[in-house]
Amino acid sequence: MAVVRSGGVDVAYTRTGHGPVLLLAHGAGSDGRMWQPQVEALADEFTVVAWDEPGAGRSGALPAGFGLEDFARALAAVIEDVGLGPAHVAGLSWGGTVVLELYRWRPDLVRSLLMVDTYAGWKGSLPPEEVEARVEGARRMFAAPREEFDPTLPGLFAAGPPERFTVVLDAMNRDVRPESMAAQLSLMAEADETDLLPRISVPTLLLWGEEDARSPLDVAYAFQDAIPHAELVVIPAVGHMSNLEAPEAFTAAVRAFIRAQT
Repeated sequence: MAVVRSGGVDVAYTRTGHGPVLLLAHGAGSDGRMWQPQVEALADEFTVVAWDEPGAGRSGALPAGFGLEDFARALAAVIEDVGLGPAHVAGLSWGGTVVLELYRWRPDLVRSLLMVDTYAGWKGSLPPEEVEARVEGARRMFAAPREEFDPTLPGLFAAGPPERFTVVLDAMNRDVRPESMAAQLSLMAEADETDLLPRISVPTLLLWGEEDARSPLDVAYAFQDAIPHAELVVIPAVGHMSNLEAPEAFTAAVRAFIRAQT
């Protein structure tokens, strides 16, 4: 594990393997452990970096007023700390919104983008009534007593959590900090990155679960229409956390895409 300081917080990340850098940004209510199958499978060919974003995993607590741009600048600090030049940067769900903000401010650090079951922010990708429903659901979640807090969001998997990853999923759930997740979801609800999408000039892979209930395929098609020359790969019969429901197919798509850029 390595640590870099950004925006007043210590940001932890793991680095495995050798070759072009692939940086993996996790979703809300999780940490870098969600990428376990990709780290293990891709380190034979790439330098795989999985961060714990500020407020998650082994990283420090979120400072007051930490915003989307601060998350992006922290991600930039990780890439610079790795020191191998621009990275192929993947973000799942909330992590994809952070990655888009990284590209807004530091495109020089991005070799390609891998947008996974993600959003241009909830405001940017979902109907207003759906955003309102999610905000209300989050309000109820965080109103529960801390001992009853359950960070599991609805609709993450098409067929339930994969049995082989239940141990790591349970461990991540136990480690979720309610105040961090509340900040993540609040920022996601207000984010709208749609103005950025037509200006993306690096190779872009859109990687989506066919049965994603949280970021439906309509969102993927909107990304494909907006981002010049974006490639869409749909993984059959899986949901929002496609990297865990179909890790072999997911990893193969990532490997093929990055190979095509080298």
